[in-house]
Amino acid sequence: MCEEEFYGMPLIGDPFPEIKVTTTHGKINLPNDYAGKWFVLFSHPGDFTPVCTTEFVGFAKRAQQLKDLNCELIGLSIDQVFSHIKWVQWIEENLGVKIPFPIIADNGRLAEMLGMIHPNKGANTVRAVFVVDANGIIRLILYYPQEIGRKLDEVVRVVKALQFTDKNKVAAPADWPDNEIIGDKVIMPPPTTVDDAEKRLKDEKLECKDWWFCYKKVE
Repeated sequence: MCEEEFYGMPLIGDPFPEIKVTTTHGKINLPNDYAGKWFVLFSHPGDFTPVCTTEFVGFAKRAQQLKDLNCELIGLSIDQVFSHIKWVQWIEENLGVKIPFPIIADNGRLAEMLGMIHPNKGANTVRAVFVVDANGIIRLILYYPQEIGRKLDEVVRVVKALQFTDKNKVAAPADWPDNEIIGDKVIMPPPTTVDDAEKRLKDEKLECKDWWFCYKKVE
């Protein structure tokens, strides 16, 4: 349930909308209650469903990895809070995994505002992922259909990649840190002048395929 109103689906680079929600851990003000922290907000189609159950177990097992990155998890579906509570109890009792993160009980409004409900895929939320940085800015958005579970290690990877590229002012290649061409090296931002392009090819700290494709090792 959400109490504030905002209009227009947020996009990458936008501030996450300020909104109050009801969760299994009580009322939460997003993004203000997470000021100074990253968070991953993910939606699931429904409680007591098999694919969602496998995802929640997987997210729970990766929660500490994300905490170590100063990043918290938040779940969401349009089920009521008592359904969330009973479901996480079932997971702990039957699968031996405690769900450590809050789950938002949404009435459908927040999910619609965040683009989590796709009418041609039914009335439930699709599997959306919003990665929000410590300044409350949306950095990444992913969508999966209801019938396909997410690759949860990818969620951890993208948080690591965003934080690493922010810190070092670089870009991450495909499958970083295991790229097929440059391994765990990272890509330099493109040069903005002819002089910069020529200097790059002479920079001993860089490896270059060409002036526009330079990379380096960053520890």
